[in-house]
Amino acid sequence: MALEKYKQKRSFDITPEPTGGKGTKTELHFVIQKHAASHLHYDFRLEMEGVLRSWAVPKGPSTDPDVKRLAMMVEDHPYDYRLFEGIIPEGQYGGGTVIVWDEGTFEAEELKGKSKQEQEKYLLHGLHTGKLKISLKGKKLKGQFALVKASGRGENAWLLMKLDDKYASKDDITKKDKSVKTGKTIEKVAKTSTHIWNSNRADKPGKTKVEKPEQEAEASIDQDISLILKKAPKAKFPEVLKPMLATLVDKPFDDPDWVYEIKWDGYRALAMVNKGEAELISRNKKSFNEKFYPIYQLLSEWKINAVIDGEIVVLNEKGRSDFGSLQNWRSEADGELVFYVFDILWYEGKSLIELPFFQRRAVLKEILPQDETIRLSRVFEASGTEFFEAASKMALEGIIAKKSDSTYIPDKRTRDWLKIKVSQRQEVIIGGFTRNEGSSKKFSSLLLGVYEKGLLQYVGKVGTGFTDKLQTEMMELFKPLIVDKSPFLNEPDYNKPSRFRPNPPKANAFWLKPALVCEITFAEVTSDGVFRHPSFQGMRSDKNAKEVIREVPLHTEEVVDEEHELVKQKMISAPKGKSRKTLLNPKDETQVRAICGHDLKFTNLSKLYWPEDGVTKRDLFNYYYQVADFILPYLKDRPQSLNRFPNGIHGKSFYQKNVKDKAPDWVKTFPYVTSDGEHKEFLVGTDEASLMWMASLGCIEMNPWFSRVQSPDHPDWCIIDLDPDKNTFDQVIEAAQIVNQVLDSMDVPCYCKTSGSTGIHIYIPLAAKYTYDQSQMFARLIANMVHNEIPDYTSIERQVKNRDGKMYIDFLQNRPGATIAGPYSLRPKPGATVSMPLHWDEVKKGLSMKDFTIFNAVARLKEVGDIFKPVLDEGIDLEKALGKLQALKEK
Repeated sequence: MALEKYKQKRSFDITPEPTGGKGTKTELHFVIQKHAASHLHYDFRLEMEGVLRSWAVPKGPSTDPDVKRLAMMVEDHPYDYRLFEGIIPEGQYGGGTVIVWDEGTFEAEELKGKSKQEQEKYLLHGLHTGKLKISLKGKKLKGQFALVKASGRGENAWLLMKLDDKYASKDDITKKDKSVKTGKTIEKVAKTSTHIWNSNRADKPGKTKVEKPEQEAEASIDQDISLILKKAPKAKFPEVLKPMLATLVDKPFDDPDWVYEIKWDGYRALAMVNKGEAELISRNKKSFNEKFYPIYQLLSEWKINAVIDGEIVVLNEKGRSDFGSLQNWRSEADGELVFYVFDILWYEGKSLIELPFFQRRAVLKEILPQDETIRLSRVFEASGTEFFEAASKMALEGIIAKKSDSTYIPDKRTRDWLKIKVSQRQEVIIGGFTRNEGSSKKFSSLLLGVYEKGLLQYVGKVGTGFTDKLQTEMMELFKPLIVDKSPFLNEPDYNKPSRFRPNPPKANAFWLKPALVCEITFAEVTSDGVFRHPSFQGMRSDKNAKEVIREVPLHTEEVVDEEHELVKQKMISAPKGKSRKTLLNPKDETQVRAICGHDLKFTNLSKLYWPEDGVTKRDLFNYYYQVADFILPYLKDRPQSLNRFPNGIHGKSFYQKNVKDKAPDWVKTFPYVTSDGEHKEFLVGTDEASLMWMASLGCIEMNPWFSRVQSPDHPDWCIIDLDPDKNTFDQVIEAAQIVNQVLDSMDVPCYCKTSGSTGIHIYIPLAAKYTYDQSQMFARLIANMVHNEIPDYTSIERQVKNRDGKMYIDFLQNRPGATIAGPYSLRPKPGATVSMPLHWDEVKKGLSMKDFTIFNAVARLKEVGDIFKPVLDEGIDLEKALGKLQALKEK
């Protein structure tokens, strides 16, 4: 199974690449191959379970402990691959030259001298948890290295780093550029080697596998690309071509004959490349060559002749297409510009529009030059309803459904392609604008219309979604189009009062030729056809005003003949959590970022906060930025106790409560008075900016109050804190299970999390219905009941000296001003642990605090979501719970 992906990518009737090989019985081997393909990189491979676990390291290894190298995990390779040195022919998969740059044996750092079997077992656990510490005995690389999962850089991203030992050096080890096998440089091997390592990709499309989509990847079925192209009819390069359009339907559906794509929020575009000349054109045949020059430049460098269909987007920090950013895009500094390609219409003298969609996709995937700016849009063979749910959770514009066997029909809105929108959107024509009397704005609202039976019908006005800068730019577009007469069939009553605005400000109207198109979102359509609560999204310079009609969704059942339930193994599950990219780049030591409208400065970013784990201050900031949506509900509106570690976990730390005259003016605070009458202020958690400002102070952990400023004397939760002394963690687990059993007998829900240090925290939701005294009373009752069950190793004594080394069942945390590390908080402990919420079935023997760290917490949240959310829901009925307890005692 380990080599399944490796073998899927290769046709062994063509390539002589190895399919296996066995290692020695006593030692583990590693190899680093220097690989000059489209980009020079180094392939780092470690033997485990008879195969080579592999990472591509773009910049190569470093012996400097202050340098961390990105290492992208790729498919496993067979053991014999470590011997390969030679040339992969140009144009083939991985085409280029390979040398054995270094090789040798290695051990797990913690198990030196142990058997190979013990070593592998330990290494596989490290591979699973996202952290490997190894000792290399190579010809070039020696000593301790670490491989750790790179938080926020994608599922396969790791970091390779040298640990500080006698082999550490600031020298650039990659300058030792000769093969340890032959003594040749990569340039010399390129000129002299006769060892050709064929793969399954040829200069011209040959036999490969057509890929039909499945789940979140595209699975393969045997097809012959050359045969597909041979059957396609010859055709001249199309000089004029307009894209195929999708029909709007009202809801998602499941059907095994259909596949699904993300509906990108951007500009539809055709890329036309022929004989070294390229054109990037919009749906209405406007040139995008200058406006989106990075895409045009890449197309001009293509060595293929093709017509490609796709969508131009700008991706925001969450990886979602952002139409507003696309509107304002002027240069690469304005955002990540991407051309997502989803279809191919013509290729090397062949028309492909009559081919079924899944075959066109196969050709497209085979021939599309790989680049970060021009990407293949992913196709999903899935449950359409679940895919739509996923799109909704990710706040995408919607999804596109396509019949797998559909042909491409240019310039037609076909029922073989359907679009289902998450939110209601509509393209509209700007027929005029208003300006309120006394207003200093360029305009107050836009007057909107759509064509119905060839006549421009008024559909409402929009006055939200504009910045001053945007209004100035739009007025420049309006000026040459101003006319004296309304373009609408019936002149609109733009001063009409409404229920909530019985006396609206008097406005004057200015009419425009109906030439400009914009896009709005709206809540619903009134009985007279007007859009309610519209919001401006952006101009649509790619759309022809004459083509803008009211888009009314058809009923899905009328379009799709029959719904089918997809077999479970082919269903895509909606993401249970959110994920986002990192905040800070991996290079600059000082960076300023705008967060919630406030500029925050982040400095000394390479400072090690967890030295043993190679975790920096930058990693701390990136982590909290990535988990902000999850942690903020437990910080919002709560005073914070700032536990500051400005020099990392081993440096001097201190608590800070008062931020009066020390915090930025935008920070929310909560007043308190000290015993000597001095007025001070707590910081209050509000949003992402307050979270990141706390982190910038060196707050490794986040410590919120149990109550909010709206109800400071009434906590939102009651906590049982299991604090071990000389106990095993298995005993902590047993105590937690008993707490759960006791509360369950009272029909009281409870939720647990690791402390991230040594214990477990158990939360009981109260919803601010009771005082701290009532909460503590209830916690004391529970603590006593649990202690009576396991008196041999638990204690409820407040004084440490009276506990005799037993686990403290702490109920006294339930008091005003007390804090503990919140859910998803990092902890200043070796291993960079996280206080992680758990399902109760995870609370069992074998659970370890180090199962949840900065290296894997983001991936877990992406998988399971915020399972702690019920803590903030409806609180328990304390009186009812106590009544239940009394009834149990009387039995």
